[in-house]
Amino acid sequence: MARESKRADTLLIVEDDARLRAIVADALRGDGRRIVEAATGADALAAAERERPQLVILDLGLPDLDGAEVCRRLRTWTSAPILVLTARANEAEKVALLEAGADDYVTKPFGTPELRARVQAQLRRARTAPLPGSEGPVTVAHLVVDTARRTVTRGGEAVHLTPTEWKLLRALLANAGRPVTHAQLFRDVWGDIAGDAQQYLRVYVGHLRRKLESDAYRPQLIVTEPGVGYRLAVEPVSASDAGP
Repeated sequence: MARESKRADTLLIVEDDARLRAIVADALRGDGRRIVEAATGADALAAAERERPQLVILDLGLPDLDGAEVCRRLRTWTSAPILVLTARANEAEKVALLEAGADDYVTKPFGTPELRARVQAQLRRARTAPLPGSEGPVTVAHLVVDTARRTVTRGGEAVHLTPTEWKLLRALLANAGRPVTHAQLFRDVWGDIAGDAQQYLRVYVGHLRRKLESDAYRPQLIVTEPGVGYRLAVEPVSASDAGP
């Protein structure tokens, strides 16, 4: 019997600037993808409900609704990845949009290779289990992580993690490829206790990097998102992206 062909992905591009919308659409065409476009928040919400896209590319500066509000409304019913296009460099706003449900962001101006790579990473992530490793070991770079057995090996050698380090790795793994804010990670690892989230995380991320990275001072796996949080990289990163 012939194997059933893979269903093409539908991408929804939400951008009020027609020229930029066309550039994004042209950059992402291929592999049989369907491109659906919307110029307003209201049109985006209607198109998402009608077309059920596998991924949404969402501009924040829409004429009728703030992009973060569109993101929040989408998150009430869909788990499709949302990649935000933003000209806002303010770190607090980036944190807010991630906590509104966005999966990643690209700051304008951006290059089309970066956009394609981030879209591909989010589509791959969306096809995996909600928690990678929950149904068996998962390989990330040079690590093999088995969340069921709570084991980690690096280059074939077992790595001992403390309970707190394990919780932090598990939280990062659950969001692999996605920036996770300091507040989100702090809640996942320490719950509702009071404390300086950034300071706690700086210490424990440092511990994890020393145990898991090839070079803890040039991390390629646990990447800093400046002013926002951390990301477990599923693609190679440049030294400039890795952060301290």
